[in-house]
Amino acid sequence: MVVTTSSADASTSDAPDLFQSESEALEKARAIRADANADAGRYRQALGDLIGHYERLMRETRRLIGRSDRAEREMHTLTQQLQYRATHDALTDVFNRSAVIERATKALRVDCAVMVLLDIDEFKKVNDDYGHPAGDAVILGIVDCLRRIVGGKGIIGRVGGEEFTVVLPGYELEEALELADTMRAAIENHVFEAPVNRRITSSFGVSANVMGTSFDTAYGLADAALYKAKRSGRNRVECTGEPLMPMAGPAAA
Repeated sequence: MVVTTSSADASTSDAPDLFQSESEALEKARAIRADANADAGRYRQALGDLIGHYERLMRETRRLIGRSDRAEREMHTLTQQLQYRATHDALTDVFNRSAVIERATKALRVDCAVMVLLDIDEFKKVNDDYGHPAGDAVILGIVDCLRRIVGGKGIIGRVGGEEFTVVLPGYELEEALELADTMRAAIENHVFEAPVNRRITSSFGVSANVMGTSFDTAYGLADAALYKAKRSGRNRVECTGEPLMPMAGPAAA
């Protein structure tokens, strides 16, 4: 008769018992103690062996606990990295489209918010003339301008290849328009390194939205204003109300 053993049974029987040697040493010490003919030296030796086994067990336990703590820390770090990657644009480290939608929606639930939509003017020509690495450098330069001006006052996100949003919770339209034109001027005057070596401009569309406005509505209004800015000559700020012309200032060489 052939007796088969399941994989579960095999894995159980093959698994080492962490306490086996300690249990054997303990039983040996007990047996010597119970033996009336055993001398004290044998018992002390058995106790010494038992203590040695338990010290080894404690070292192994501390090692396993340390490994567990390290694994937990590594898992926590990995989780944070995955969460960051899921919400941030890989090139620029600003929020990606889904994260912008989520945060803008939350902001509009509790307060008014201004939606600023900007698009790099003639960006395809930059890629065609200088290559995509140069185009990426232009995008990073523009994000640097946005970060310096917006800081922690708004939510910056990349929603397309050369399209960005800045959501400004609690802003009035007038102050948001001023901030948008400051961004526009900073981009216009930013020095882009070789091989670009030329002025880059962006067009802006702005919508003011009351509390409870949906993201799609706020975005749609800003997008319509952006389209108007493109048709009106680019490098300008338009809004769903009165347009704001570019402020006078020195242009980059």
